[in-house]
Amino acid sequence: MCAGLAACAPEETPAPETEVVTVTSTEGQPGQGFVDKQAAPQVLSPAQQRVPEDLRARVASLMVVGVSNYDQARFALDQGAGGLIIPSWADPKLLTEPGRNINALREQYDRPFSVSIDFEGGRVQRHTGVFGEFMSPRALAGTPPEVIRGTGWDIGRALREHGVNVDYAPLLDLDVTNLDIVGDRSFNGDPAEVVRVASLFSQGLIDANITPTFKHFPGHGRASGDTHLQLAVTPPLHEMRELDMRPYGPLLSKYPRASVMMGHMIVPGLGPDGVPSSMNPEAYRILREGDYPGGVPFNGVVVTDDLSGMRGILDYAPTRDAVARAIGSGADQALWSSGKDLPAIIDHIVWCVHNGYIPEERVTEAATRVQQMLIDDSL
Repeated sequence: MCAGLAACAPEETPAPETEVVTVTSTEGQPGQGFVDKQAAPQVLSPAQQRVPEDLRARVASLMVVGVSNYDQARFALDQGAGGLIIPSWADPKLLTEPGRNINALREQYDRPFSVSIDFEGGRVQRHTGVFGEFMSPRALAGTPPEVIRGTGWDIGRALREHGVNVDYAPLLDLDVTNLDIVGDRSFNGDPAEVVRVASLFSQGLIDANITPTFKHFPGHGRASGDTHLQLAVTPPLHEMRELDMRPYGPLLSKYPRASVMMGHMIVPGLGPDGVPSSMNPEAYRILREGDYPGGVPFNGVVVTDDLSGMRGILDYAPTRDAVARAIGSGADQALWSSGKDLPAIIDHIVWCVHNGYIPEERVTEAATRVQQMLIDDSL
C-alpha cells in the first residue's frame, strides 16, 4: 500500500528565482553603465537533461535490482532499471564470460547504469574467485596508511575491470557493543578512527574510479540485533546523534560524490514511532541537512539497504510497498537483491504518483541525483 506516503514525503523547497544582470556602457560615458534585469530562461543541468521525460522510465531509473545471470541483467535493463547489484548467488560468468558479461552489457546499451556489489573485505566480499580475497576491515585498520589506501585501490581496480562501478563499502558502523553482525566488519568503536581508516579506504576506491558507499545511516553498531533476521532498535535519537552519526560529516565533507546507504534500524524519537529509517522521512531529512554534530548537507545519492533479502524488513512490509515507502520518504535508489517483480513494482510506483501518494517532484529529484552520480562516474 502507498497510504500515507503523500503526507510523509519530504517537502520540496522551491528554487530561488534567477535573474541575469547585464552591464552595458552608455554612449558618451565610458566606464559607466546601467543594469538591465531580465528573467533568465530555464537552464537545465547536465544531470537534469538526462532524466527521462516518461514517468515510468523515470521511476525505473531509481531501481537497483539483483541479477543472477546475463539474461536477467538484460531483462532488468530492458525494463529501464537504473542499477544492478551482483549478489553472492550470481553466476560468476556474469562477470567473466566474453560477450555475456557486465562489460558487454555496457557496450550493448546506449545509456549508463550503475552496477554495485557488497565488497568490504573479510566476511563480506562477494565472488572472491573473480575479485580476489582481502582482509577484514578490522584487520585492515591496523595496517599502515598506504596499505589501507592500497587495499581500496586493489579492490576498486578488480571491480572496475569487471564492470562494477559502485562498492557498498566502507561500513561506518561503530563496534561498541560486540554486535555480531557488525564485529570485525567495523574499523573501530571510535568515530575518529573510523573516519581515518574509512577515508583512506574510500580514497583508494575513488582512485580506481569506484563510488564508495557509506553505511548504514544512522548507525547499526548499537542496534538490538541483526536486521537480516528481525527489525532492530537503536538507542534514542539524541544518543545516535552524539556518537553513531559522527563519522558521516567529515567523510561526506571530503567525499561528497560518495553515496550513502540508509539502514532499516528503528530509532526511538526519529519521526513516526516504529518506522524503519529506510522508510522514515526524518532520517532522510537529518542526512540531507547534516543535522547532527559535525554534519554537512548532503545532496548525493541515498540508496536503501536490501528491501527483499532481510527478514526484518519483509516482516514490516512486502517489497513492493517497502520500495514505494522508501522512495516517498526520500530514497533515491530502492535496492532489492531478489530482483523479483520488477515490472510490477515499477508500475506500482507510477500508480502511487498518479494517485497522489508520491509527489512526482520526489521522483524527479531522485532521478536527477542518480544521473549526476552516473555523470560523475564517467569523469
